[in-house]
Amino acid sequence: MWRTAGYLRLSREDGDKAESDSIANQRKLLEQYIAARPELRLADFYQDDGYTGTNFDRPAFRRMEEDIRQGRVNCVLVKDLSRFGRDYIEVGRYLEREFPARGVRFIAVNDHVDSAAGRYDMLLPMKNIFNTQYARDISDKVRSAIRTKQERGEFVGAFASYGYRKDPENHNRLLIDPPAAQVVRRIFDLFEGGWGKVRIAKCLNQEGIPSPSEYKRILGERYHNGRRMDKTTYWTYATVHRMLRNQMYAGDMEQGRSLRPAMHGRARQRDRKDWAVVPDTHEAIISREQWERVQSLLEKRTRALSFEGNQSPFAGFLRCGDCGRAMVKTRSAGGIYYSCGSYKRYGPAVCSKHSISHVLLEEIVLEDLNQVISGVRDLGGLADEAEAWTAPGPRDQRGRLEEGLERLYRLKKASYEDYREGLISRQDFLRYREDYERQERELAAQLKGLPGGGEETAPNPWVEALVRQGRLTGLDRVTVAEAVKQILVFADGHMEITYTFSDQLGLIQQ
Repeated sequence: MWRTAGYLRLSREDGDKAESDSIANQRKLLEQYIAARPELRLADFYQDDGYTGTNFDRPAFRRMEEDIRQGRVNCVLVKDLSRFGRDYIEVGRYLEREFPARGVRFIAVNDHVDSAAGRYDMLLPMKNIFNTQYARDISDKVRSAIRTKQERGEFVGAFASYGYRKDPENHNRLLIDPPAAQVVRRIFDLFEGGWGKVRIAKCLNQEGIPSPSEYKRILGERYHNGRRMDKTTYWTYATVHRMLRNQMYAGDMEQGRSLRPAMHGRARQRDRKDWAVVPDTHEAIISREQWERVQSLLEKRTRALSFEGNQSPFAGFLRCGDCGRAMVKTRSAGGIYYSCGSYKRYGPAVCSKHSISHVLLEEIVLEDLNQVISGVRDLGGLADEAEAWTAPGPRDQRGRLEEGLERLYRLKKASYEDYREGLISRQDFLRYREDYERQERELAAQLKGLPGGGEETAPNPWVEALVRQGRLTGLDRVTVAEAVKQILVFADGHMEITYTFSDQLGLIQQ
């Protein structure tokens, strides 16, 4: 008896045909298939409606994976391979490795695939590749169509900027939303009148005015701001800053700020000169003259904080566990302390007062890290295994180098955001940026010289030192960046440390 998961997926972005690929039709087909085979018993249907098949980060799919791990499901049934996924590498990994390792049977009805009948036929990889290429072709066409609309000055975003709403009769056109527009005008007037961005944010919070993301949710829009923590529903320095820089309020359509280079790639910020800006496409909330004056003030008010800094090894990794914001470094007679950035800026209305000293934090992280390391019996053997995992071929090396570049990009972006919000000094930010850019140049040079393939990768100096000494004797920026993914400090006094290597070592952090 096979405990069967019926998996259903539909996404117009992938070019799925609404009628033949509809969720209802998929469900009906799978029900008929199960009814004709007594050895299959339906455990549950798992439905991802509106989720692309180009990646596997889908809620119902993740729930099905968890049920497989818990033993509630040992058979996966889909209409065809494209319903399961359109990334041929990941599809192949599940079919050839993950499912066989867990004893999971896989059936794709219309593609006549059933793992219980023996090895998959030779055409299966070709079908997976076709599904991937089809999705990529659709993605390219959609991207081209969106860019054309942007250049014509048509609005193509899912949500209008705060202060505007979509025209019900033409979603590519913007209309003013009077209540929100009034707040926008007030923000520009206050800033021009000499108010700082933090002071403006505090004032709006004290008056109980909903932040832009909260305002959209109140109106019933399914809005999610990727920059904002889930618990953050208040005005911040960054929110006010972005609004003051938003040219949409002067009546110009400003789009194309970021670009996703590939289907699976992370969207990256583009240079402002590459944005699609079309003047006078909709009614302005503020005058052109006020917009120019505010931009001039923004340039003049760029400040370089002067508190001297021995750069903190924890910058970019240390966050408040209650609100999710970065911890702020401060100096006092007792030494260096890290306090909740939200409390520091906006007071007890948004988070509680709590802090931790640099000395105590360093002691805790170092002790915990060494405790984790002590659980590894043979560090030398582990280093050899790691070298064997990462050394094999140019493709693996290329993937690792590209991941390293992506990680450096994230670190550089995080340090810039910390500087922009005044959480670290300009001096610290320039040090971090210089260090990250140096590492980027080194990785890019390795990537460029990769086609020769076959050369051995130099051992990591951090790993070499660890193997030699058997433990860490201190923490610096490089060590923290290599070992720590995130540190959360909570108001009740406890901490949570997430390490970068937890999965590879197979250790459970306490």
